[in-house]
Amino acid sequence: MTARQAAYEVVLRVFEDDAYADRVLRTAAAGLDTRDRALAQRLAFGTVQRARTLDHAIEKLGKRPVRKLDPPVRAALRLGAYQLGFTDVAVHAAVNESVELVRRARLERAVAFTNAVMRRLTQGLTQLLAALDDETPTAAALKHSYPDWVAELWWEELGRDEALALMRAQNEAPERVVRINRRKQGHVDGRPDPDLPDALHLDRVDDDALAAGLVWPQSRGSQLAGLAVGARDGERTLDLCAAPGGKATQLAGEVVAVELHAGRARELEENCRRLGADNVTVVNADATALPRELTGFDRVLVDAPCSGLGVLAARPDLRWRSRPLPELQRDLLRVAAERVKPGGTIVYSVCTINSEENEAIVDESGLHVAGLGDEWPQFRHPRRPDCLLTLPHVHGTAGFFIARLTT
Repeated sequence: MTARQAAYEVVLRVFEDDAYADRVLRTAAAGLDTRDRALAQRLAFGTVQRARTLDHAIEKLGKRPVRKLDPPVRAALRLGAYQLGFTDVAVHAAVNESVELVRRARLERAVAFTNAVMRRLTQGLTQLLAALDDETPTAAALKHSYPDWVAELWWEELGRDEALALMRAQNEAPERVVRINRRKQGHVDGRPDPDLPDALHLDRVDDDALAAGLVWPQSRGSQLAGLAVGARDGERTLDLCAAPGGKATQLAGEVVAVELHAGRARELEENCRRLGADNVTVVNADATALPRELTGFDRVLVDAPCSGLGVLAARPDLRWRSRPLPELQRDLLRVAAERVKPGGTIVYSVCTINSEENEAIVDESGLHVAGLGDEWPQFRHPRRPDCLLTLPHVHGTAGFFIARLTT
């Protein structure tokens, strides 16, 4: 398995089997060394992110609808077009490897076609991409490869310039940041973050440090959400949507971490063991139908499922399956209000940039918003100073909306 073959497998499975890019990559690139694994990820994730733009180019220059191509041909052309348009990979390597991928798929009848389209792409792709404009939401969605509804949403909420900056930022590689695990002794080289006490910026994540539980890969936006909970020793905190455990294992005191899916609950337990978070008890249950005894908590964290529009850089396939989940978010906040004790606090966080799932949910909850902006002024929400909002194009981290609430 080469890096390009692994990347091809990811692209094929994401679009043909609705698979998750990170999970396919984990398996496909398992036998690669560090350098080739990084190349496979860059090519795979970039191709998935840019699929809409790539398909436009393939159709214009290949003169055949992408939807009518055999899946292996479609995946190989997308991967090849991405290399030609968005990387410094040698032209001959991109062309030859794309043709070889089709041949390996035993589609000999499509080899000549693939070769011809790749040759046309080498001649016309750069000019085609340069001619795309971003003066309207629809045009920007094509140029920067997003669904129309996402471009229109950000255009309306942020304005043209910020929307474009956000779209560009989420087509770049995400920050490489880990959270130092204070429960274990050990040293990890990196650059401390000036704003968050346990955030460490790295050039490369050390696999040994990760396996030993010394660090946990976690964006600064996510770490901020965990810090906003303010959990202390001697308190009880309920984490309603806990897997894979990044925030749950940040929390002090007694923590009950709820996860709906059995497989993810087992993964959560394993992550807690690795990090030495023996203060966390995992409960495999539906957060909207919890056992009666899970009540009277000092604090509740509602890190709710959402459209994920703030983490599209790290999750390249999410933009193509994303959808808002306001009904579920309202239900989870209702549960939190029922399970927190009088005078306790609820932190509502979502990794999205969408007021329907952010401010609107908080406003509809009927809960009191306790100000967070004065505690972290650098992350103060531009329109709601009592809440926090991290923005990829402003703060260089994942996009998170965070509100602290009381009953």
